[in-house]
Amino acid sequence: MGIPINRASGRGDDELRPLSVEWDPMGFALCSLIVKTGQTAVLCSINLEEGIPAWRKGSGLGWLSAEYRLLPGSTPQRQSRELVKLSGRTQEIQRLIGRSLRGVVDMKVLGEKSLIVDCDVIQADAGTRTAAITGAWMVLYKGCERLVEKGVLASNPVVKQVAAVSVGLVKEKLLLDLDYSEDSNADVDLNVVMTSDGCFLEVQGTSEGTPMTRQDLNQSLDLAEAGLRRLHADQCSFLDG
Repeated sequence: MGIPINRASGRGDDELRPLSVEWDPMGFALCSLIVKTGQTAVLCSINLEEGIPAWRKGSGLGWLSAEYRLLPGSTPQRQSRELVKLSGRTQEIQRLIGRSLRGVVDMKVLGEKSLIVDCDVIQADAGTRTAAITGAWMVLYKGCERLVEKGVLASNPVVKQVAAVSVGLVKEKLLLDLDYSEDSNADVDLNVVMTSDGCFLEVQGTSEGTPMTRQDLNQSLDLAEAGLRRLHADQCSFLDG
């Protein structure tokens, strides 16, 4: 469908941006990394805290929460720090990250402990929420492995793998993993979060122009799934490397 598009990156319609990971830039965090997808870069870290929210006490279950921020200098115009009042966008994204990660954690194994994941955007060229989820899962898994090695946990509570990617309808053409030049011109923007066994944890879709047909949606999910399977394989490679 659609007319041919020459992507600025030279990628094919179904190609992901190059993914890279730098492990443990933060010495005091349980685990940290900088994940880069093209020009987008996100610093992800994880820490453990004893105790859980008051409403969960006595359940024997753990908890996981996530925080997300755009750092000053991460965009062409400086982002002001969100200190007291968070924007609606920030709240929505950090809730998305938290839901995506909680969906693959066995809270019984974690016990009444809390994991806090922080995702700070160093550079934003679109896809910051999807890069954050993909990177956050890696620090979650490796961080929990370290807790097992230290004897803090009996086993790793992370029971599934999760990654996220965007798909956009640009000039009637479906494109995978949009950069800003594509995202800002997309008629439809879709963010897809999927586990390695093919289950969707979240599908966020918005039409900014031309409405999406059912056929477009089906094709978008197929395109996203193929890209996510590659991201799952890349995550395993970075964990083993």
